[in-house]
Formats: sequence, structure tokens, C-alpha cells
Amino acid sequence: QVRLVESGGGLVQAGGSLRLSCAASGRTFSRYDSGWFRRAPGKEREFVTAIDWSGGSTYYTDSVKGRFTISRDNAKNTLYLQMNSLKPEDTAVYYCATSSSYGDLGSASRFNYWGRGTQVTVSS
Repeated sequence: QVRLVESGGGLVQAGGSLRLSCAASGRTFSRYDSGWFRRAPGKEREFVTAIDWSGGSTYYTDSVKGRFTISRDNAKNTLYLQMNSLKPEDTAVYYCATSSSYGDLGSASRFNYWGRGTQVTVSS
């Protein structure tokens, strides 16, 4: 069992930056692939980025490539999302997730543990 708690969301102007953190409880977090999803108002949940358990491989959806960076510190049981050059269309609730199964890093359906989310609002 893994419990995930996100933090770091807030209000930022377009072009600005935010760093999200996800604190995980449970000794198995360091063995699991993890990622970030988001849900914008009136839209379905979107798979944003993922990182494998070792931190050696990453996946990004096209809309955030070159702007967002996912990382993890397994010693601290923490997942991060550095978001730069933010745009109003990045406004959403951001969710941390982790997967207790192994497979394609870009497969959103594998993620089965979820945080409660943190709101990111980008003003124009």
C-alpha cells in the first residue's frame, strides 16, 4: 500500500514556474514507476509524465516536452514535477500516481495508487 500527498500547487502568471512535490509513504515506492496526471475543468484526466523506479527513463506527453521535468528522490520517497514556461492551458488539478505493476512507462492504465491532487492555476 502506498499513500501519496501532493504539494506545491498555486497561482502563477503565464511564463512562470512551479515545482510540485509528491510525498509517498510505504517502503515500496522506490520500486515503482510513478507519474503525474492532470484534469482541467470540463476535460478528462490527462497523462502528463512518468518516470521509472530508478529514475533512468522518463515519458512526457507532447504538450509539456521541453517545459516540464519529472524527477524522484527515492531516499526521500518523493516525486517532483518542475514546470517551467507555464501556459494558461496548463491550469488543472495535478495528481501524483504510482504503479505496482511493471510495463510500458507510457501506459496510463497501469497506475493504481493516487494522491488527492493539487491545484495549479496559470493566469494570462
